[in-house]
Amino acid sequence: QVMLVESGGGSVQVGGSLRLSCTASAHTSTTYTMAWFRQAPGKEREFVAVIDWSGGLTDYADSLKGRFTISRHNAKNTVYLQMNSLKPEDTAVYYCAATYYYRNHRNPEYWGQGTQVTVSS
Repeated sequence: QVMLVESGGGSVQVGGSLRLSCTASAHTSTTYTMAWFRQAPGKEREFVAVIDWSGGLTDYADSLKGRFTISRHNAKNTVYLQMNSLKPEDTAVYYCAATYYYRNHRNPEYWGQGTQVTVSS
């Protein structure tokens, strides 16, 4: 069992930046692939970014490349999502997720409770 807790959400203005954090409670979490998803009201859950256990392999949703950066600090059992040049359409609940196998990162086994990000004009 891997328990995930997100933090760092809040309200920002268009063009601003925000860094989300996700901390895992299990010591084995350093071997897991970690990912971020988001869900806006009335929309389906959307993939945001993924990072493998070593931190050497990352991928992003095409629309977010160049604005969002995923990273991890395994000694802290923490993964981050740096969000820059934020737009109103980035408003959503952001979820941290974990999976043992990178190939399964679009359908991870473990989920956090989510943190709200609101981008205002």
